[in-house]
Amino acid sequence: MERDNHQEGETQGVKICHPPSESNPPADTLATSLSLLGNHMFPEPVESNDSATVDKEEPADLHLPDVAAQEQSDDVEPIPNPDERQETEETENSERCLDNESNETAEHVTQEAATDTSQSDSGEFVVTVLAKAKLEEQGIGVKGRSSPLLEAGTQEAPAFMTNREEDVTSDSWRQHRKHVFVLSEAGKPIYSRYGSEEALSSTMGVMMALVSFVQSGDNIIRSVYSELHTVVFLQKGPLVLVCVSSSRQSEEQLRAELLYVYYQIISMLTQASISRIFEHKKNYDLRRLLAGSEKILDGLLNLVDSDPSFLLTAIHCLPLASSLRDSLSLILQKAITPNLVFSILVAKNQLLTIVQEKTVIEDARLEPADVHLLLNLIGASSAFQAGEIWTPICLPLFNPDCYFYAYISYLDPPECTVCLLLLSTDKEAFYAVADCKRKIEEAMVAQNSLSLIAKAHSYSVSQVGVSDLRHFMYKPFDVPDTYRQLTQFTSPEMEAPYSSEEEKMRLLDLYRYMHSRIHSSTRPLKLIYHVAERETLLAWVTSKFELYTCFSPLVTKACAITAITKLLRWIKKEEDRLFIRYPPKYSTTPNPSKSSRGGKSDQQDSTENGFLTLL
Repeated sequence: MERDNHQEGETQGVKICHPPSESNPPADTLATSLSLLGNHMFPEPVESNDSATVDKEEPADLHLPDVAAQEQSDDVEPIPNPDERQETEETENSERCLDNESNETAEHVTQEAATDTSQSDSGEFVVTVLAKAKLEEQGIGVKGRSSPLLEAGTQEAPAFMTNREEDVTSDSWRQHRKHVFVLSEAGKPIYSRYGSEEALSSTMGVMMALVSFVQSGDNIIRSVYSELHTVVFLQKGPLVLVCVSSSRQSEEQLRAELLYVYYQIISMLTQASISRIFEHKKNYDLRRLLAGSEKILDGLLNLVDSDPSFLLTAIHCLPLASSLRDSLSLILQKAITPNLVFSILVAKNQLLTIVQEKTVIEDARLEPADVHLLLNLIGASSAFQAGEIWTPICLPLFNPDCYFYAYISYLDPPECTVCLLLLSTDKEAFYAVADCKRKIEEAMVAQNSLSLIAKAHSYSVSQVGVSDLRHFMYKPFDVPDTYRQLTQFTSPEMEAPYSSEEEKMRLLDLYRYMHSRIHSSTRPLKLIYHVAERETLLAWVTSKFELYTCFSPLVTKACAITAITKLLRWIKKEEDRLFIRYPPKYSTTPNPSKSSRGGKSDQQDSTENGFLTLL
């Protein structure tokens, strides 16, 4: 047994990727820049001296302020589990181009967008008069109401604008748990989680100055550590994302959250469009194209803070009888049309079932992060409850440069808990896809599926039958890769003593701490037994699963391992109800006049019908 001692506190400094033959930036100039950033962000400036360091090694392990000193970390042999299947290696995803955009079209859109200065922030996606007329002319878009996106944005604007109007000089603004900023390489503000971008332009300018200064020495700034805050930088193409956090999450976890923000932006504009826009005009204000999308980014960051699926990079499935899930899958399989790629059924922000086009999943895999972005998009506003929505959406991990066309409709108004998403590669397929929705709706009504779904709920930890077990998160790895399976996890409802939002966040912070130790880049562990102030936790990762458990505070390690053995048996018994074990497939006949890659005219239409037009 090896006891893992934590270093108390963290050293200040900048973590930098070093090329082998380049020198570091002068320490005194770097310290001056850090002091400027500290003056902008924190009530007390970041302390600096002539010996400010540029760290070449990994930062000290993070620690939580409320955990007890006793902690033991063991590398042990996995407990045998005879029921588990042999894991197979995951094959690499191959790129699949769905609808590429031409360079000439992108330049046209760039010039048009660069001259459009009249776009206002409505607090929601704004469908402009031109875009609305274009959609009405093509017979696509919102059915039954002129502009539910605009109407919903107007209704929800007062509550939404609170964060945007927050005084950035106030103590309350500085005391937020986590700030996120997005800016361009030219230092132009693009997004801030709290406060207006205009009021924070000088702060973002200092951030960009830090990035540029370190880059001048052929280095990359990755993070800055102070006593109470961690500042993490992520540069993706022409965009720079910065997180200032007091949450004691690891640098890797904060960088993963910034990556989600980047992916959400890409899902609206595509990576290729953003790159060409800034190639044409480096100081372009991207807010012109993202006007009204701040609420989607805000909603994403709120989900990242409260939903463990982002931490585990996995999808949470709604527990459902396997017979009902199979019948829903069969309904989706029968309602198809050419160029329909994914049929996704969601209830209560959890996945019910997903059907994938056979030839597509042979080439590429739908990643959990792409599904997270879709769920955040439909959950960010009540506008999607207004009717049938037809909108372009990019799935960054599937293909960051092309659009799908998403049909989004709720099947159970006015409750609006069951949502259908149909993704096609054909921008003209609105009526054909809407007919698929009609068939799905009729079949679900005939089989009384909606009422059965309404009765489905997450389960209580007491149903597991393991004493002293308060909560757990289980992520299996033992699904045959030939099924191109989405990574999933299961977790019970958080119950007493984790009923309040404060206690839920505290437990999630403990899980994040355990996760950072398990996946440490310098010292990864297989098994951690951790005694905290109010509970005992055990984290365990094998080739078959990843598991995080929370017990009452007096549980010993031996008792915890015994309890986990019982828990694994229960999960194995219930796995058909908890997970989508073998996702169904369907085959569609491609439209002869279309191709998944598209010709030049198709590429131009793709850009004109993209978020660049709708925003």
